[in-house]
Amino acid sequence: MDNEPTRRLQELQGGTDAGTALEFFDALPPLQVPELYGSWRGTEIPTGHRLDGLLEPLGWHGKRFDGDEEVFPLVFAGAGGGVFNVNPALVPLSAVLRFGPLLQKPELLAQIRPALRLARTRRPGARLRMTEYRGVSSATMIYDALPVLDVFRRVDAETVLGAMDLRGPGAPFFFALHRE
Repeated sequence: MDNEPTRRLQELQGGTDAGTALEFFDALPPLQVPELYGSWRGTEIPTGHRLDGLLEPLGWHGKRFDGDEEVFPLVFAGAGGGVFNVNPALVPLSAVLRFGPLLQKPELLAQIRPALRLARTRRPGARLRMTEYRGVSSATMIYDALPVLDVFRRVDAETVLGAMDLRGPGAPFFFALHRE
């Protein structure tokens, strides 16, 4: 579907600032939890956030929502094809946020990517609830082991925009999910 929000998202995926991304996010309609059920392919929206450029080079594939209590927030592509789930509890989030730019070095990413397989899990690592964020109630993914909320808004029937709200100051990390 080619509509204005879809075109605007495509523009932002080339890079933007956090204020512009927040303005776009705030203009989008909310989602109900069941609208997220299924598998989604993810892409980063670069805004200058400390997480920019880390997930996709590590093989981040997206997210999977099997139900309200069955959420796999970190789905990665396997080297030989297929996907696997990573346990978010094993992600050293504070270190990743602190050293994000250093972690973007290709030689370091090449060492980290195979290590992700050690964090594989078949257990869900999050759940879905409706929460109010920036004055709007919308579907939200709540991590079990991290102080993180991913709040979603609808871009079109097959695409949502996520704002990863992390504890502490600063703008959220933005990403798009495309239904598989």
